[in-house]
Amino acid sequence: MNLSRSPDTSLYELAADFNQTPQPLKISPTTFKSTVGLVFDLLIERKIPATVWLKLPKGEVWQAEVQRFCQLATAPYSLYCLQTQQDLEKSKGSKRSAAKSEAPWDLSEMSLEATDTELDQVLGQSREPIALDEIMQGSQIHSLPLAAQSQLKREYFLLVAAPEFYGLMLVHRPRSGLSKSEGRSAKAAKLPLATPAVTAESLEQKHPLLGLCTFEADTLRQVLDGINRAICFGQPETQSSDVVAKLLITWEQLVETGTVTTLNPVLLGDLLVKQIQRQEDIWRSGATHRRQSESVSTLRLENDELLNTVHQKDEFIKIMGQELRTPLTTMKTALSLLNSPSIKPPQRQRYMDMLSQECDRQSSLITSVLDLVQIESTVDQVPMEALRLSEIVPGVVSTYQPLAQEKGIMLGYTIPEDLLPVSCISPWLKQIVINLLHNSIKFTSSAGQVWVRAKQQGDYVQIEFRDTGVGIAQSDLPKIFDRFYRIRIASGEDSSGSGLGLSIVQQLLLRCGGSIAVKSKVNEGSIFTVLLPVFNRS
Repeated sequence: MNLSRSPDTSLYELAADFNQTPQPLKISPTTFKSTVGLVFDLLIERKIPATVWLKLPKGEVWQAEVQRFCQLATAPYSLYCLQTQQDLEKSKGSKRSAAKSEAPWDLSEMSLEATDTELDQVLGQSREPIALDEIMQGSQIHSLPLAAQSQLKREYFLLVAAPEFYGLMLVHRPRSGLSKSEGRSAKAAKLPLATPAVTAESLEQKHPLLGLCTFEADTLRQVLDGINRAICFGQPETQSSDVVAKLLITWEQLVETGTVTTLNPVLLGDLLVKQIQRQEDIWRSGATHRRQSESVSTLRLENDELLNTVHQKDEFIKIMGQELRTPLTTMKTALSLLNSPSIKPPQRQRYMDMLSQECDRQSSLITSVLDLVQIESTVDQVPMEALRLSEIVPGVVSTYQPLAQEKGIMLGYTIPEDLLPVSCISPWLKQIVINLLHNSIKFTSSAGQVWVRAKQQGDYVQIEFRDTGVGIAQSDLPKIFDRFYRIRIASGEDSSGSGLGLSIVQQLLLRCGGSIAVKSKVNEGSIFTVLLPVFNRS
């Protein structure tokens, strides 16, 4: 073979120009590795005797693909692995020598130039040599040296030549942090420049390899010629020129010896089927991981809700204990004072009244707590009833008329007879009206007014509880539905109570599909607006 040398060139540039590729194919190292594995699988399963040229990144995962092929291939093969001069110098002093250049190649020497740190970080660096006795009889693995500054330093490829099958998978890794002169050279070569500051985590997403895949014989001929031109001769640390020259093969020689014949479309079909199957496996795996991720997110939300519920329960028990302790302390104080021998009748009566009030407060608190616990523990859907306000509100108002008259309050209601029935449960609706009406009378002074009005509002019935009482400060409005919260009244009106009445009303309305809102101004009164859904038999 003629050993006259000409400067080598980028295989990627050579193949892309020859193929007139419209635009670069951007792929990740993972995709390139997957494609290499697919080609090896085809050669193994079809038992195809093949001649293979390759240059792959260093790393355990890359070596594993080649080692798997060497161990599983049952047809004879010739494997030509290209190495940079730097890698060969590293192997100086090892068991391999120039005299053994035709012996099986040590896969532990398959490496990428030292500057390829980004891919190493992504793909791993540990390497283990293949056992030499595992290489098939008749097969050969050869190492072909590249010049230290070869254009192939940043390129990786797999070129296969076999009967009825041949193909090329070639990728180029763009340069990072080029000097001005290097930038001009890359621009002239039409190779895109990568931005600097590459991290291992972002390499595959932000800096993909530029790839090219072809099964055209003319393109493979040009690329193989480019490989031969890139081989380094006459290095004393490696093989002699004569030894290297014997390892160089041209495409024409492959055709003449029958190593390459007409491309069989069935084999291309097999390769395509393998790629589809692998994509399906990746998709299913990704779908499984997505479902697991969604499940984890759902479980995390449910866990947060449970923790929040437990926290609310703890707070509820804590506050309830404090609320129950207050009337007990007052009653105990009153009882101790009643035992005083010097107590006068008016004082005795005052302490007796105090005991009665605190007992009522204690009873009201316990009843409210039990009601709230029962409401919140209702998990099953309770069937709603069709209830007419004209049959519920007048009865509750008449019950509170004596209390209103005693305080000098005018109490009235306006409930149209033709209102549609609302969806609720009779005891719940009565408790809603009782709690809101009781609050309105309680916080309305003498000569004030309390009105209950109802009207249709689309698919809802609106019930309005309006009073001219002391009103609620704007700072208290967001808290009035909180458990055990009692508003502060500057006028000295009695603000005692369980602090659970409005919480109970809100919970009952939520369970029957209703809502409650409030508007209020201090010394002007309050308006509580309740919306209840119209009963629907369906």
